[in-house]
Amino acid sequence: MPSIRAYLRASTADQDANRARGALESFCAEHGRQVVSWYTENESGATASRTELQRLLADAHRGDVVLVEQVDRLTRLSRTDWDSLKAAMQDAGLRVVSIDLPTSHAAMRSTEAGDGFTDRMLDAVNAMLMDMLAAVSRKDYEDRRRRQAEGIEKAQQEGRFKGRQPDLKMHGKILELRRQGNSIRKTADLLGCSPATVQRAEKRAAEGGQAS
Repeated sequence: MPSIRAYLRASTADQDANRARGALESFCAEHGRQVVSWYTENESGATASRTELQRLLADAHRGDVVLVEQVDRLTRLSRTDWDSLKAAMQDAGLRVVSIDLPTSHAAMRSTEAGDGFTDRMLDAVNAMLMDMLAAVSRKDYEDRRRRQAEGIEKAQQEGRFKGRQPDLKMHGKILELRRQGNSIRKTADLLGCSPATVQRAEKRAAEGGQAS
């Protein structure tokens, strides 16, 4: 029976990488399986060198499943970097299961229970669809970066660009929960943000910033 190793990723420290954990746990339960290890990080999917992803690859054994919520959680990589990651997973004998890719779900069952020919066909179809979704994820990343750069350039030309501003409403909630004695982790969990956001809110308050 292959082990299930779940990979959770968010792009920035302000985002909650554990947001999808419940969905992955429910998905495993529906298939009568459990996650044996969780790998969680806040890194861009366009970055090839990700600490937790590399740790997953080092921990995994042949036949293990890499479980993700969506393909873009695993990759927004360039084609060259995606080909390298895909080759590394194939060499390690790993199979990727993404909740949003039904053809990948067959890998949740024991490899011994399947029909060899059917498994090979599903693997071939799944690999093709994974490549397509990886390409779509990369294009979406590049399009968003381009639109963002265009928007910043226009705002600079019009004298409106002030950079990224803090979420003062969120900061106010953070400070209130901290005053009530909640830990940094508990505050982050209650508000659906990252611990780094809690720490930034406190730092801003200590430096004299106001939160409404």
